[in-house]
Formats: sequence, structure tokens, C-alpha cells
Amino acid sequence: MPRPLLNLDLDLVRAFVAIATLGNFTRAAESLRRQQSTVSLQLQRLEDALGRKLLERNPRSVRLTPEGEVFLAHARRLLDVNDELVARVTEPALHGVVRLGTPEDFATRHLPDVLSRFARAYPAVALEVTCDLTLHVIDGFRKGSFDLALIKRERVGEAAGIRVWREPLVWVTGEPAPQEREGPLPLVVSPSPCVYRKRATEALDRARRPWRIAYTCGSLAGSLAAVRGGLGVTVLPKDMVPDDLHVIDGGPLPNLKDTEIALLQRDRLSLPAQRLKEHIVRSLG
Repeated sequence: MPRPLLNLDLDLVRAFVAIATLGNFTRAAESLRRQQSTVSLQLQRLEDALGRKLLERNPRSVRLTPEGEVFLAHARRLLDVNDELVARVTEPALHGVVRLGTPEDFATRHLPDVLSRFARAYPAVALEVTCDLTLHVIDGFRKGSFDLALIKRERVGEAAGIRVWREPLVWVTGEPAPQEREGPLPLVVSPSPCVYRKRATEALDRARRPWRIAYTCGSLAGSLAAVRGGLGVTVLPKDMVPDDLHVIDGGPLPNLKDTEIALLQRDRLSLPAQRLKEHIVRSLG
């Protein structure tokens, strides 16, 4: 006899995605506006229904199992389809303007698909997206220019927004096989303060490797052009390295700490802004 088809409970799926995205049960419960014990029970019910363990837990964090990694990718798509359908039927009149600030490099690689899916779900909501240096995005957010802002940050916890992305940083050069340079290492960086710049100089200082700022540019395109021209090396998230540039694997340069992207929100978000926040957290985590 064939095994009965399992119908997934989307509340349980949503709880799992929140835990996996936000990294622990406390933040997941806060985002879902539920008790932590309720979210923990929902995860247990989902794992029992599937007959598979999706997360490894410890008191401070959670980690996806191999089955959890497979389930997470499909679960996000399932929730996207559900939410788009519900939005079209129940909130067809939802309209307004949502202002989002974001770093240029992150917006170029990761946001187009996320925002496109939101626009399809809420066609009457106008998005105003500003791409700039993180320091300018933070300044604009403090002045009230944005409803939501994605920023690069140090790992400082919930007080500085909701973490929505983490990715390894790598050294990048324009040379296929860079030769060991004599003298201080020339760096191509954004203006200070910049998380990538700080990670690069701190790592070099720890390794006692001399360095100098060879090229400073507030534009991603300008920085990449400088690297292509051989003016120095730069730091980028691993997934954002252009095909014509080269990652310096291993020595001679020191390892870099991961980058982290957090989402800031203003007080008293409008309903369209709240919907975009939920969509970004779920999609990017």
C-alpha cells in the first residue's frame, strides 16, 4: 500500500524557517510573536511529521542538518507562494510607499530577486530603494529617510537590528596568480568607517603584515576597476566576487571574519513596510 501523502502545516514550516533564519529560538519567537516554548513545540511537531531531524540544537545556537538544508530551500519557496497568493486575495488594496536603504554591493547581488517577488505579491506598493555606502545608509536611517535599512555590521547582537545574512569574506585581486609583494600591501577600500576595511586592516595587523591604503572609493564599480587595474587588493563577500577577478586562497594573506548584514526598522512601520520586512527576513536568512 502506498504511503499516505503528507500535507505540511505551514505554521510549522514558518516556525522552522524563522528559527533557521534568525539563528535561535528566542529571536524566532519574537519575530513570530509567540512564546519560545510554542516555537520549540512547532519544530518538534514538524520533525515528527517528517520523520527527520532538521536542526541540531545547543543552548546558544542552532545548526541545520543535511536534511534541514534541503528542506529550508524548498520551505522558503513554499512560503513565498503561499504569501503571494494570500496577499493577492486578501490584501489586493494594500498600497503605499516603502523606502529601503541598502549597501550597493549587497543590492547588486542579492536583492533584485527578493524585491521582484515582493513587487509581484504587492503590485500597488511602490518601492523606493537607495543604494549607498553603509555609513550613508545609517545616517539616512537616523534622519528618517528610510523605513527599512540593510547595513553591514559587526556581530553585536539584536540591538543593532535583525541579522539577515552572513557570508565569508575573501581577499580579491586582479591577477590570476598574484606574486608576493615587497613592502606594505596596497589596499583598495571604501571610506572609513567600513566593515570590510576594518576587517582587512585588523587581520593584517594581527598577522603583522604591513599595509597601506592605495585607493579609496565610495563606489563598488570604482573599487573593482582599481583592483582590475592592479592598484591593490580588496575584500569582498565570497559570493560577490566577479568572474574576472581572483580570490587569494590561503596564504600569504590572513583569514578574514565573516561579514554580517542586519535589517534596521523605524518605529511604527506601515503595513506595506511591515510586509517587506517579513519578506526580507524570510527570503535572505
